[in-house]
Order: sequence, then C-alpha cells, then structure tokens
Amino acid sequence: MHTLTRLEHIISQRKVADPDSSYVAKLNSLGLPIMARKLGEEAVEAVVAALSDGKDDLVEEAADLVFHLMVLLSAKDIPLSDVMAELDRREGVSGLDEKASRGS
Repeated sequence: MHTLTRLEHIISQRKVADPDSSYVAKLNSLGLPIMARKLGEEAVEAVVAALSDGKDDLVEEAADLVFHLMVLLSAKDIPLSDVMAELDRREGVSGLDEKASRGS
C-alpha cells in the first residue's frame, strides 16, 4: 500500500477519535475554517523553508503541508483518488492551457 493511501486510511479512522487523544480528531472538532487556516500556515512555512538554505526544513514542511491537506480533504469527504484523477487528467496538458481553461 502506498504511503499516501495508508495515511488517508489512518486520517479517516482518527477523524472520529477522541479529540483529546488524536490531533486529527482535534482538528476536525475545530471545524473547516481552522483546518483551512492551518493548511495556509503550513504552506507559508513551506515557502519560508524553500527560501532558506536547508533541504531538510523544506522536506519537513512539505510533509506537514501534505498531511494537513489530506486532513482537510478527509473532512470534506474528498478521497485522494479524486485528486490523483485530476492530476492524471492534466497530464500532457500545458499548465498555461489548463489554467486558462478554468478561467483563473
């Protein structure tokens, strides 16, 4: 089983656990705005780490970012397979063309 698939399963199990014993459950109990804000904080920390000299810091912050994104996806009942399918759909398509097709 792939690491992200295992993590998705663990997050799914823990989101209904006791918030006093599970960070994932605690985040879920705090609600989507808090989870989204936490994801934003982790993104900023990844940017800061990317601009520093250390590779290890960026690796750690990237892991935090992926984890918190997966927690938010789980809270919205969006399986990781949906994200992977979207990435597959974009394969071979220019990023500029794909972005323009969304009107963003």
